[in-house]
Parts: sequence; C-alpha cells; structure tokens
Amino acid sequence: MKRRIAALALAALLVLGLTACGGSGGSNDSGNAGTDGNDSGSSGEAVTIKVGASPAPHAAILEVAKEILAGEGYNLDIVEFDDYVLPNESLEDGSLDANYFQHITYMNEFNESNGTHLVSAAGIHYEPFCLYAGKSSAEELETAQGAQIAVPNDATNEARALMLLEQEGLITLKEGAGLSATKSDIAENPYNFDIVEMEARLLTTTLQDVDFAVINGNYAIDAGLKISDAIAVEASTGAAAEAYVNVLAVKEGNESSESIQALVKALQSEQVKTYIEETYDGAVVPLF
Repeated sequence: MKRRIAALALAALLVLGLTACGGSGGSNDSGNAGTDGNDSGSSGEAVTIKVGASPAPHAAILEVAKEILAGEGYNLDIVEFDDYVLPNESLEDGSLDANYFQHITYMNEFNESNGTHLVSAAGIHYEPFCLYAGKSSAEELETAQGAQIAVPNDATNEARALMLLEQEGLITLKEGAGLSATKSDIAENPYNFDIVEMEARLLTTTLQDVDFAVINGNYAIDAGLKISDAIAVEASTGAAAEAYVNVLAVKEGNESSESIQALVKALQSEQVKTYIEETYDGAVVPLF
C-alpha cells in the first residue's frame, strides 16, 4: 500500500513538472515593445515598436531604420504627426513606445509645463533654423522698416528664432535672455520689425503673407524649402547644436529596454548617417 501511494505521488510530481515546462514558452509575448529589457522577439514573432514622428525628416529617417530593424526581429510602426503636442501626450499615456520629432530643449520645457516624464534615449541629429523671404526679397530685409517677421510661438523655438535674428545683427536681445527669450526681451530693434508669433506648423503656409519667417527645419523640409534658399542659417556649432539636438524620446524608465536600444542602434547606424548626408544637403546634420 505504501509503495502504491509513493508511486502515485511520484507520477503527480512528474505531471506537474511537465506542465510547468510547457507553460514557460512565449504565450505571454504580445508582440509589443516591452520595458523589462527582454523584448527582442526571441519567440520568432516580430516585436512592434510604435514611434511617433514628424513627416520630414524624422519619418523618412525612420524608414531607413525600419529596414535595419526588420532583419533583427522588429517591426517599426511609424505614426506621423503634424504638431508638437500630440506625440508627447501619446508617449506619456503609453500609446507610443517612442517619438522622434523634437529637440532636447523643447522636450525638457514640455515636461516642466505639462508634468510629463519624457527622457532622451539618444541624440540623433540637428536641424539649423533658417530665415526665409516671404512677400519681400532678401535685399529688402534691412531697408523695409516695419517688415513683418513670423516666428514660432512656442517658448523654446521662439527664443531660438530671436537668437538667429540677433546672430544676423537684426535685433539685440536683453542680456541673459538666452533660451527663454520672447519678443518682449528685444532690447534694440533698429528696423522696427513687427515680430509675429504663430504656430510653428503654420509658418510655411503663411510665408507669402508676411515679409519674412524663421522656420523650423522639419517644417521647412516638408514644404520643399531648401537651406540654400535661406537668407540666414543658424550656426551649427557650439551651444545651438547642443541645445537643439533632435532626440529619440521615451517615457522615463523605458530608455534601456532592449527594443529601444535596438532602435537607437539603427538610428545611429552608418546607413542612416549616409542617408541624412546625401538627402538633406546640410538641412539635417547627424550628431553621431
């Protein structure tokens, strides 16, 4: 009797052991990028990384990375946005795994203003701001008293636009205004320029309605504006490149996940660097 009970107990233990082994496979793998650092899709199914991006140049650059990632078991789902708010809100609420559209200064200001928890996983490139002619010509820039110059109305990009105008000797900002400058910080305006603040995405569509405009690189590229057409170009060395490096942003805590690191590696690859240099002719500068 004792032998029979022992045999039954041993059989039960064997069944439990087999069940446990059978349940350790990929049944919990949803195919989405995870945050535990072990999301490479080793089960054979492609892991999807959902990334928000501006159409140009970010989405185009991501298409190059997408081909690289496909060979490593990842599917890159690129979601395009035409504004600067929704991709950050979507990243914060978990609708996106990452976004790639903004520079580091804008991201930090967005966090401070909105209580979000976004961090940079890596710096990728820099887009010089440019001053373009609208209904007035470049030759009229310093002769047309009271000319309208449109600039982005969000805090970090307005300061950047004003600093470009100062770089060109067109205005002088108050000492120390720096990256927080607004048009109220203009100390000297010898040409009486009318600084018109508007949403960054509207600058290209309203260019012909103002005399001049300082335009963000991604919107200029999307509108077919070339850096060679610009009246003035932001210097790409020193503080500007550091303050305005475009980053791959993720929600805090996800920057070290396996899928995000794979995306960083793809974006900082030689293939992407070559694509940027051959496609954008100085309007986008790789920083890796």
